[in-house]
This record gives sequence, C-alpha cells and structure tokens, in this order.
Amino acid sequence: MDARTRPARRRRGRVPAVLAAAAACLLAFPGAVPNTFGRLGSLLETFLPWLGLVVPVLLVVARARRSAVVLLVLLPVACLWLGRYGGAPAAGGAPAYDITVVQHNVSDENSDPEGTVRTLRDARPQLIALQELTPAALPAYRAALAPGHPHHAVHGTVGLWSAYPLRDVRPLDIRPPGFGADWNRGLRATAVTPYGEVAVLVAHLPSVRIGPTGLRSGPRDAGAALLGGAIAAEPAGRVIVLGDLNGTVEDRGLAPVTDRLGPAPATLAFSWPAALPLARIDQVLARTATVVGISTLPRTGSDHLPVAARIRM
Repeated sequence: MDARTRPARRRRGRVPAVLAAAAACLLAFPGAVPNTFGRLGSLLETFLPWLGLVVPVLLVVARARRSAVVLLVLLPVACLWLGRYGGAPAAGGAPAYDITVVQHNVSDENSDPEGTVRTLRDARPQLIALQELTPAALPAYRAALAPGHPHHAVHGTVGLWSAYPLRDVRPLDIRPPGFGADWNRGLRATAVTPYGEVAVLVAHLPSVRIGPTGLRSGPRDAGAALLGGAIAAEPAGRVIVLGDLNGTVEDRGLAPVTDRLGPAPATLAFSWPAALPLARIDQVLARTATVVGISTLPRTGSDHLPVAARIRM
C-alpha cells in the first residue's frame, strides 16, 4: 500500500467513527441529553434500543472504506447495546415464576372483544388489566372473561379481571390538572393470592405527541407524578402496576413511577403500534416481587399488542 493512501483512508473513516462514538455515548449516558428543549432526552430514551441499528449500518460502511478505526469504535457500541437489551436466559432455563399477568390497551375501536379475550387467555394469566374499555364493549369483555376470571373491577375506562378474589377496590386518581371529571383511568384493588395479598394498580396515563418541536408529554408526566405518589403511599408491601403508561421504562418522564418499583426485564417486547411495533409503552412493574420475563402476544383488534409478564412473588 502506498504510504500516501493511508492517511486518506483514515480520513474517510473519521465521520463513521465519530457517529459510532456518539452512539456509544448516548447508549451509556442517555440522561446527559437535556429535556429543556422539545423534551429531547425523553424522546431519545423512548427509542433508545433503535440506536443498535448503528452497528450493522456502520459495519457496512467500515467494510466499504476498509476502516479498522470504525470497527474498533463499533465494539463498545455493540457491547453497550448487548448489555442493555441482549440478556440471555440463565443456563438452567427460564427463570422460575409464580403467576402470569397480562396488560392490554384493547382500543376503544376494537370490534372483536371475544377474539381479543381468546388471545389474552391463551397466556393463562391470573390477572388481566385492560384499558380503553367502552360502555358498549364492556358487557362482551365481562362475559368472555368470566369463566376463568370471575372477579373483576372496572372504573371509567380501565378494568382488572382476576382469578383471585378482589377486595378494597377503589378509584386511583391520576387525573392531571385541567382534565375533566369524566377522565377516569385508574383503579386500585387488593388481590388475595395464594402467595399473600398484593395491591394491583391499573393505570392509563395521558398520551404523548411527537411533532416538529419534539415530544409533548406534560400531561403524561403529571399523571406519572400522581401515580408515583399513589405507589409511595400504598400501605401494602407487595404492589403490581399494570398499565398503558405511554412511555418506556427508560423515559425519565416516568421516573416518579419507575424509581419506586423494581426494574423490568430489558427485552425488545415492543407493544406499540401493533402494525409496526417501535416501543413498549405497556408496562408491568412490581414492588416486593420480581418481573422475570416480558413478552408480547399476537395482535388483536387493538393498535397495541398485549403484553404478558411472569412474576415471582
């Protein structure tokens, strides 16, 4: 190789190397991106797993430009991504668990409640939380779920169906300031399980919007603060939160909730939108219990995919 071509090749690899280094920094320190303009930090955290696409794209670039520098910089990117999202099951197989729960925003435009319930029941859950229940569809959900889940509670547009008896059922106030009195998207119940009593909180936080100015999440963040306060004040030792939280667990806007609960498994079980899932905004989180696995179920008549979680009590 002509000595004069080496610096040229090194220069050709500088831009891909800088991009790879930037991706590594964002994966390692997403919290360093401020939320002061357009809530860019939350926007990054919502789609953080997709930074992994940098690796195959820049691998092609590195091969085309024969740049060893780019390959070296991509190594920490790959390691960081695998550390966050590439966890494999333990050598002994899947982790042990005690109950299965399902979380699903069924959509107020879902025309097939019975088919939706069949999909949810295939996971054999003991607890099922639903959002966007409408008065017209509610009787169909009640009838379809009754055989395996005779205990249920509904408040506003959210509901909980249980194989275990429920008591101490009451509304959960997560209504942000300025929202009308008819906005009722939370409930709390105590499930009497073979493993002891557990407080189950079902929530549907306000939607977020993505536009030219970034992420608009003020009402969602206000609802998350109220939900976090309810979790902090919950006297029960064991708590399970099931909900469409309109945010990923990495999103700092949900910190009032996620900081008070155990970590969720870092899986790529994206739940929204159902046609082309980009993020998991349907969450199962717990306190004094461990969520050991999360997966999505087949598509229903909703714009969300159902999420099934296994919990060790």
